[in-house]
Amino acid sequence: MVISMFAPESEPWVKNMKLTEEIKVPGLSPDYPVVKCNKDDVCNVVTGMGHANAAATLTALIYSGKFDLRKTYFLVAGIAGIDPEQGTLGTAAWTRYMVDYGISWEIDAREMPAGWEYGYFGIYTKTPNEKPKPDYRTEVFELNDALMQKAYRLSKDVQLDDSKEAKAFRANFPNAPANQPPKVTQCDTVTSGTWFAGNALGKRARDWVKLMTDGKGTYCTTQQEDNATYETLKRGAAAGRLDVNRVAVLRTGADFDRPYPGQTDVDALVEYGAQGGFEPARWNLYKVGSPLINDIVTNWNSWKYGVPQ
Repeated sequence: MVISMFAPESEPWVKNMKLTEEIKVPGLSPDYPVVKCNKDDVCNVVTGMGHANAAATLTALIYSGKFDLRKTYFLVAGIAGIDPEQGTLGTAAWTRYMVDYGISWEIDAREMPAGWEYGYFGIYTKTPNEKPKPDYRTEVFELNDALMQKAYRLSKDVQLDDSKEAKAFRANFPNAPANQPPKVTQCDTVTSGTWFAGNALGKRARDWVKLMTDGKGTYCTTQQEDNATYETLKRGAAAGRLDVNRVAVLRTGADFDRPYPGQTDVDALVEYGAQGGFEPARWNLYKVGSPLINDIVTNWNSWKYGVPQ
């Protein structure tokens, strides 16, 4: 089951995997009311963008009775913002940690104490450097490392799509990997309902991932759904309807999360579409995710009881 968030992410899967069977499921997004499948039982659901749509759609899917999901592998595949210290436009990143950027306290940066770098800090803490207790139980998730490593090994040598616009834009960055061609990597993602940009908030994302994972995670991509998606799947697993160890997350860089030297934060955000990363990012979802899916389908006897050694 490939989980997309909006139509441009879904299109490469529907086209290349010939997902021609449509199954209507009550409770899905009114914009995407059907799950599309092929003869190999590879399917695609489109949730709609944002955490509320992701949770609502997947809840409807899990409890619809239309699918037996107990042995299903789930691939969350979506575009994202990307940290230029970890990747570039079109980079494909397999995720281990998902960290919620938005569950926090915030004061206006113009009114924050002297010495603070940003106005976000953990709930019930006193400074940005203090780790909060996970009272919400959705602040941090760690995916099955064996599945993530298998997915990375299967896809690490894939030739990725690029664009002339992306090549020109990334040349504005003085250092690698931002100014290099895209590749497949492993790093971690933050979930935020607010589409943030800029050096200060980008640094907060880096620091927050390190803080919330006890130094084990490395911030790479930013998106709006993954913690909500995973919590919904986790509850489905607790209800005996699926196996949360069969969930992988792939995010591709459609735009940088901060400006190149000399560019303003506002231009970096408002003019994100001019970066040229959108098209290669959405097609690279299929190019990097399909080796995992094809291996599962082709070698199902090895996969049906869990991730093979």
